[in-house]
Amino acid sequence: MGVPGAFIIRNHHHSQFYLKTVTIDDIHGHGPVSFVCNSWVYPAHRYAYDRVFFANKAYLPRETPEPLRKFREQELIVLRGKGFGKLNEWDRVYDYAYYNDLGLPDDGPAYARPVLGGSQFPYPRRVRTSRPHTKTDPKTESRLHLLNLNVYVPRDEQFGHVKFSDFLAYALKSVAQVLFPEIRSLCDKTINEFDTFEDVLNIYEGRIKLPSGPIVSKLRELVPYELLRELIRNDGERFLKFPVPDVIKASKTAWRTDEEFAREMLAGVNPVIIRRLQEFPPASKLDPRVYGDHTSSIRATQIENSLDGLPIDEAIQTMRLFILDHHDALMPYISRINSTNTKTYASRTLLFLQDDGTLKPLAIELSLPHPQGEQHGAVSKVFTPAQEGVAASVWQLAKAYAAVNDSGYHQLVSHWLYTHAVIEPFIIAANRQLSFLHPIHKLLKPHFRDTMHINALARHTLINAGGVLEKTVFPGKFALEMSAVIYKSWVFTEQALPADLLKRGMAISDSSCRHGLRLVIQDYPFAVDGLEVWDAIETWVTEYCNFYYTSNDMVEDDHEVQNWWKELRNEGHGDLKEKPWWPEMKTREELIQSCTIIIWLASAFHAAVNFGQYPFAGYLPNRPTVSRRFMPEPGTPEYEELKSDPDLAFLKTITAQFQTLLGVSLIEVLSRHSTEEVYLGQSENPEWTLDAEPLAAFERFRQKLLEIEKNIKERNEDKRLKNRNGPVKMPYTLLYPNTSDHSREGGLTGKGIPNSISI
Repeated sequence: MGVPGAFIIRNHHHSQFYLKTVTIDDIHGHGPVSFVCNSWVYPAHRYAYDRVFFANKAYLPRETPEPLRKFREQELIVLRGKGFGKLNEWDRVYDYAYYNDLGLPDDGPAYARPVLGGSQFPYPRRVRTSRPHTKTDPKTESRLHLLNLNVYVPRDEQFGHVKFSDFLAYALKSVAQVLFPEIRSLCDKTINEFDTFEDVLNIYEGRIKLPSGPIVSKLRELVPYELLRELIRNDGERFLKFPVPDVIKASKTAWRTDEEFAREMLAGVNPVIIRRLQEFPPASKLDPRVYGDHTSSIRATQIENSLDGLPIDEAIQTMRLFILDHHDALMPYISRINSTNTKTYASRTLLFLQDDGTLKPLAIELSLPHPQGEQHGAVSKVFTPAQEGVAASVWQLAKAYAAVNDSGYHQLVSHWLYTHAVIEPFIIAANRQLSFLHPIHKLLKPHFRDTMHINALARHTLINAGGVLEKTVFPGKFALEMSAVIYKSWVFTEQALPADLLKRGMAISDSSCRHGLRLVIQDYPFAVDGLEVWDAIETWVTEYCNFYYTSNDMVEDDHEVQNWWKELRNEGHGDLKEKPWWPEMKTREELIQSCTIIIWLASAFHAAVNFGQYPFAGYLPNRPTVSRRFMPEPGTPEYEELKSDPDLAFLKTITAQFQTLLGVSLIEVLSRHSTEEVYLGQSENPEWTLDAEPLAAFERFRQKLLEIEKNIKERNEDKRLKNRNGPVKMPYTLLYPNTSDHSREGGLTGKGIPNSISI
């Protein structure tokens, strides 16, 4: 008898069980054979096929032992499904669907949302769930009740029990919208307002009391026990008591400084937007035939006295001018957004690189569409820094409007679209086309863990019509539609960190430098740490792929890889299938680069834009998500209020009290590491492959990540690098791999790169 390469299992019990591993001992002339299963096995009558599990040996399709080939092919057929029909919890089908499950048209026009996917609103595909369509709109899929979290994803893609318990808090934050009238009544002084910054700080001290009587009874009726326990935080009295965010731990006011405002563009929760300014005044890419002239109204006279004596042309030439530009992304939607309770602008923020490596803001431009029609261009106002009097208060508000823009773009695009949404098609296609035996399946699988489930739950409670995102982030009901417009310009190959830095002008090509490029801002924490992590991932993927593929022909002849890439392009990201930038997948280099980008997005990039949310934005005045009124004009009561009580005017402009409680409670959960977290360089099972050389390469990868941890600690302690900690004294650790941590404690650590997008 030979060495078994697979086994078949049938469950004759009445209920399912979770099969983690199987080890077969006493094989003559061979050591034990391990099978890593990690799969739910349902009773045999639920399947029209046998459940088969393969040994941990990787094979390219043409190298598969003859007895295993039939099982390899049949398993993929099962996972693809039929493309139609109802899907049950025991089904293991990975199929594609549009984002047609966000709206609730049966509840009225206010809850209808456009279908995302197709020519009008291109979008990545999600997994098909097979729920029936709504009565009102045959194009929209019906939704489950808010508290019913049994959204279909293949069973093995769902959270484990411990992770799901941790995640119950996430659902709670959404339930708050059901309790809106009751929660509003908790506001003690001015309904739904913070009256002072002290009021804001009180939510971290637990001084907002849970009322007694009918509201508590209503809570107990609507909220399952586990959720209520999380809501009340076990002390039976305090309602929504939050941990103190890192940004106000060392100082309650340092977040208001210009230096910190600028530093967070390099080392905050959204350090991936800032770009080098290469023309002045800043230009627009909006179609002038539709939108008119949107060239910036910022004039040289407004900034030239702040350039350390440099003329503007020289400041551009010496690469010292930068811009945080949200103008073009937001302008087409500003009129519609401002037709709601939101009152906001499209912003441009100009910055200057000082000799000490820090940035200082020069000007903020706030723009609205022309009142006679958007085809007439923009009406803009420019604000410059001020330290005293009402001008200083106006400047603080200008920074708040820019922060509102950045918060919304971060949540919708940097975070949701560029990680969660774009990765899901890669997961679906990989499971449909790459066998469990395939080395690329084994390489990518750890980086796909829990992503489909978190995305399904996000569609259910977060990004849906009337969901938490619409209630707490300024684009409101236009949020996802706006992200679809931005997806049109998404380019897969530009998601590689070196390519992204070059595109934004934050680096220039230089073969004499490490990574082949030189950073324009040497103390750019996201880029410095990110390039080390990128390099480690790329080296690991290169060594791994070169072990299995010794020539380009082997990549081109691998029909599973070819089918995976073809389906990903034509189906998963089908709305962009004609784009010329897609790798052809004919060489080892294309395979290595593509896998490196996928792993980078799912691990490090997601960590950089996700786990800093509570540390930076848990104190909402630092990163407000909504603005509720326009900049006060001289001669108005609002302007007089700004002069007499600038703090009150500031708080009346940004996110209201209820939205703050809801938004902060959401990002607290999103920023927590799970107690089951598996970090980059860690593996759930040390026997994930029987091939010795990939195991050795993975160990080298792990050691490299441990070295990066040491480097990051040293940089954070280097007083010359002012952007590493800033005025708020908050070290940059979002790209600290945490490979060394096996404690499984989780929590709000502000550091650690999980293998996958799992929250």
